[in-house]
Amino acid sequence: MSRSMMQPQIILLKEGTDTSQGKGQLLSNINACGAVVDTVRTTLGPRGMDKLMVDSRGEVTISNDGATIMKLLDIVHPAAKTLVDIARSQDAEVGDGTTSVVLLAGELLREVKGYIEEGVSPHVIIKGYRAAARLVSDD
Repeated sequence: MSRSMMQPQIILLKEGTDTSQGKGQLLSNINACGAVVDTVRTTLGPRGMDKLMVDSRGEVTISNDGATIMKLLDIVHPAAKTLVDIARSQDAEVGDGTTSVVLLAGELLREVKGYIEEGVSPHVIIKGYRAAARLVSDD
């Protein structure tokens, strides 16, 4: 065996980093994204409600714009950060639809939560979503 194959792999993580895996972590990710979704859910549509947000400096913002709200959120959870990044990408590329894209992603996650709890493999769920995407995008 070569010397390089015997050296241990070293992974550097910040102190306090959560390295959990499996079903519990998947459910934690879904719940964190659900919290973001719940934050912007009531802002959608003609009867969308405003949110009053106060930042760490005490500055107040009142808005029902999903992009504005997502920019003001101080998210720590990695999965929820990904959802915020999706919204920012939507805003940068299209300039609209940030709330809709967050709600759509959140509903997809909400729908699979029960399957994850029952032990269905995420790979099977992903295959199902990809098959559904092919079906709806075929002419």
